[in-house]
Amino acid sequence: MGEGNEASGGSAEGVARLSQDHAGEVEGINAEAVTAWVRDRIDGLRPPLVFELIAGGHSNLTYRFTDVGGAAYVLRRPPLGHVLESAHDMAREHRIISALADTDVPVPRTFGLCEDATVNGRPFYLMEFVDGVVPHDAEATATIAEADRGRAGEHIIDVLGNLHLIEPDDVGLGQLARREGYVERQLKRWTKQWQATKTHEIPEMEESERLLREDMPAQVGSAIVHGDYRIGNMILRGGRMAALLDWELCTLGDPLADLGYLLNNWTQPGDPGAAASPMGVGGFPTRERVCEVYAARTGRDISRIDYYRAFSHWRLGAISQGVYKRYLVGAMGTNRDFDLAKYKQSIHDRAESALRFLTR
Repeated sequence: MGEGNEASGGSAEGVARLSQDHAGEVEGINAEAVTAWVRDRIDGLRPPLVFELIAGGHSNLTYRFTDVGGAAYVLRRPPLGHVLESAHDMAREHRIISALADTDVPVPRTFGLCEDATVNGRPFYLMEFVDGVVPHDAEATATIAEADRGRAGEHIIDVLGNLHLIEPDDVGLGQLARREGYVERQLKRWTKQWQATKTHEIPEMEESERLLREDMPAQVGSAIVHGDYRIGNMILRGGRMAALLDWELCTLGDPLADLGYLLNNWTQPGDPGAAASPMGVGGFPTRERVCEVYAARTGRDISRIDYYRAFSHWRLGAISQGVYKRYLVGAMGTNRDFDLAKYKQSIHDRAESALRFLTR
């Protein structure tokens, strides 16, 4: 399970309308003020606008809005209530997506960033609505023809390679973050979040952190790292990825962290829990094929990929703990369908998986 299935597009089934008050307001959106701001940034927009929350996001909130002519766009903002320091940076996310617009990494077109909190309480940015399927579960993925799944799978691997071959300075992202010491920085960052949001003890998290620090491989090269590269954060259309979404965790660093994370989420038929997984329906390339294509595309040595798979499980456990606490204290708003007990167990599962990869 990842941090969320936040999307800038997708099938109609992926959109859920929030409850509205008598003034027609949607939770998290000041419709009048936002409309006034948006109409000056999008040519041809025809208010009034109807806002809907795209279901599934557990961190930043993503809304689809339409005008009277049916034209659709997307607004993305931080969660409601208290947010962690340095998290949910809309300006940073907007900058990354805009910088990648003319590359071989498919991203939605952006229309503007609002940093004036008087408009909507928090900063937000606008982007295009990309049509296609967001494969956030097996039911959604099953709507994709099997032949298209195979082609889309190959394209997903290619896009990851394309992202990691971009020189950050060439797209204006050279100062996004430090390039070296990625895993060390990530361990420090997510250990801090784990400690700040911990609600219960998980010994496997502490032991995995210790082993990750003790056996850390030397970083060879650096790249733009997406940070949440999985099929649920993509829009697929016609056997290709039409858009890569959710850049909240993007930074510069060790590209093998992205590959390890992708492999952890690359479910194959017969894997535990495959029936409910987006990729468990079959038709996608194998994990072995993922490694083969990526290594050939980038020329990188992936012999220590198990370390990165362990790191990704541990990191996601720390991230998930933050999500769990936000729901626990009500920071994600009302009327959100979320199984707290199941999500809490998923954090334990991640910690145990990390320890297995580190000790096998």
